[in-house]
Amino acid sequence: MAKYRDYLPQIDGDFFTDGGLETILVFHDGIDLPHSAAFDLMKYKDGRQRLREYFDPYIDIAREAGAGFILESPTWRANTDWGRRLGYSASTLEDANRDAITLMHDVRDAHDGSLPIVVSSCIGPRGDGYDPGDIMSPVEAETYHSPQIEAFADAGADMVTTITAANMTEANGIISAATKVNMPAAISFTVETDGHLPTGQSLWDAIASIDIATNEAAAYFMINCAHPTHFQDTLKRGGTSLGRLRGLRANASCLSHEELDIGNPQELGHQHDHLLSDFPHINILGGMLRDGSPSFGRNSKSRSGKIQDSGVPFNRAQRSGAKAYRVSTKRLLATKTACN
Repeated sequence: MAKYRDYLPQIDGDFFTDGGLETILVFHDGIDLPHSAAFDLMKYKDGRQRLREYFDPYIDIAREAGAGFILESPTWRANTDWGRRLGYSASTLEDANRDAITLMHDVRDAHDGSLPIVVSSCIGPRGDGYDPGDIMSPVEAETYHSPQIEAFADAGADMVTTITAANMTEANGIISAATKVNMPAAISFTVETDGHLPTGQSLWDAIASIDIATNEAAAYFMINCAHPTHFQDTLKRGGTSLGRLRGLRANASCLSHEELDIGNPQELGHQHDHLLSDFPHINILGGMLRDGSPSFGRNSKSRSGKIQDSGVPFNRAQRSGAKAYRVSTKRLLATKTACN
């Protein structure tokens, strides 16, 4: 059953999310993951267990920081086109999407009461998240993504989050599909080294256009798979749309998507710290390093606000400054490899 669909606690409080499930499974665990489809692991007992365990270190960090956590279901590739490549029919794909939300509820239940945990149903793009490819119209995108979103809604997810959105019109359609089943929706955009979408459109033009087209129906927007140097100047030009951007899932590598390297975890920590100082409204952090370590941690910046779950208060004003909601430089210093 959905717990936070009527009001998302991350609207008012600090939240962590994970970094890159598929990357960790492939590069850290050495799992053969055809088409980067993590949801396919649910067919196997060991695969389901690995998916459960994946979130534990992230949730531990969120708990220690006095923050909440957003669980992203392993369904980034569980749409019609990618599912067909893996041999799924419409019926078996719907079952897999429902099952993924059940799995996320199991993870939440295991940590129940210790921190607020939002179950987000993760949607990926129809094509490549780093290449806009053939762009659908908003109506086509709504029709295409509706079956997956409807399955998520029926299974009791709290919200929909699109990760690696590469173009504005597909994001429009996803928001419209989610709105029709009363699901809050967040959009996380992939940006290139110049801070623009893969289509060449500016981030702020995309956000403003989506808000106009959907009457600001999106809960919030995020940036994923980019180094802070790629988008820090973009944030400074945010204007009236800046407040709509609430989350970051950054890469440690400052290279392009085609050239990703280990990166500099220590530098990434300092850059996150500066970004949070300059843009204190950003309150959702994700990210990970290629060895499987989260790219954030216990030492986090304190800000005002309050979130609650099962009677457990999380008052940001009561946290101890730099130890509450700040990027963990200590953890980053101990990390040797990085990539998202």
